[in-house]
Amino acid sequence: MPASASPPPPGSPPFLSLTWTDHVTGRRGFLVVDRLVRGVCSGGLRMRPGCTLEEVAGLARGMTMKEALHYDPRARYVPLGGAKGGIDCDPRDPAAYDVLVRYLRAMRPYIADFWTMGEDLGLTQDAVDRAAAEAGLTSCVQAVYPLLDDEAAARRRLADAFAVEVDGVGLDALVGGCGVAESVLTALDAAGTAPDRARVAVQGLGTMGGATARFLARAGLTVVAVADIKGTIANPDGLDVEVLLAARDAHGTVDRAALRPGDRELPDDAWLSADAEVLVPAAVSYAVDAANQDRIRARWIAEAANMPVLPDAERLLTARGVTVLPDVVVNSATNAWWWWTLFGDIGTAAASRASGAAMADEAFAHTRLAMRALVGQVLARARRDGTTPRAAAHALAADRLPEITDRFGWYAPRAAP
Repeated sequence: MPASASPPPPGSPPFLSLTWTDHVTGRRGFLVVDRLVRGVCSGGLRMRPGCTLEEVAGLARGMTMKEALHYDPRARYVPLGGAKGGIDCDPRDPAAYDVLVRYLRAMRPYIADFWTMGEDLGLTQDAVDRAAAEAGLTSCVQAVYPLLDDEAAARRRLADAFAVEVDGVGLDALVGGCGVAESVLTALDAAGTAPDRARVAVQGLGTMGGATARFLARAGLTVVAVADIKGTIANPDGLDVEVLLAARDAHGTVDRAALRPGDRELPDDAWLSADAEVLVPAAVSYAVDAANQDRIRARWIAEAANMPVLPDAERLLTARGVTVLPDVVVNSATNAWWWWTLFGDIGTAAASRASGAAMADEAFAHTRLAMRALVGQVLARARRDGTTPRAAAHALAADRLPEITDRFGWYAPRAAP
């Protein structure tokens, strides 16, 4: 396809789709590239039992939209194409890390040349980085280096950013939750609901869910339920989020010995029916379906996970007045933060280089402003068009994709007009 060709219509086949079979365990892995911009695409790698090619293809299309939604012609960050990787394996399996290394070895030509990737569900960035090094890769984002004005400075900015910790948690693990929280707060503001009058339930206390719970609690919302692989922890008077976060293991599972009097242990799916205004599914895809959506009492669902609400469920939820804030908007800040940092929209000031705290403050401020603006645009478009926020987000992305394609091309940079 020439650089000037129109972007593919919705539902069209992806640019590239492949399936890998591990010669040692027989487990399968997938890579789907939805589209390229300037010859490069972006999207994380997930590892979970039952992962499918169809799932990865949907996530790759979502990444195309996330990139397009953060397009700002005034910014240094130029959106990339969308992609996603997946491995059908339980990350807790003792063989999982070796499977990851072999997958990355098989995918090394793609990662080296056009697929920039990082952590997603079931993986940590540390594990991805270690496995990438074992697989012979310079970096999991090395494909973007040729697009940078000053590669050495850009890599130094990103390394400095990944070295920053806030309250014992890496900045890279926090910016996504900051973006989710800001999405929720923007929706509450639009509805005239004060944060201290809103309760929230969070499914998942891993990287995204844990950070989201922290930011929402600090913004004044009462976290009344959280769920991990062992079940739901609930307290109608509010949970101590910091205590729970400190009691997590590497997979986001809370040590129940840390629970306080008044904290109750409930069944796995009790978070769905929590008495809360806001529900944040932050763990797995397909968590809310047509069969269980009627248990939800929340007014808003913020999709911190990828594809947690199935289409049939969303139609039923919308019909009874529940607003679903879509994943392509809500959880897009982590991806955007990588590129804001690498391309130099943040992290270039002397104060940022001198102080991790200043770098974190700048990252959070930029994330809040960007997410406030984006969520505001999506909600305004939904009101104007009489549609859902998801339909509005898709419409905004569809408006921007032709401009991105025309300005930058599929395979090589094009001169800006």
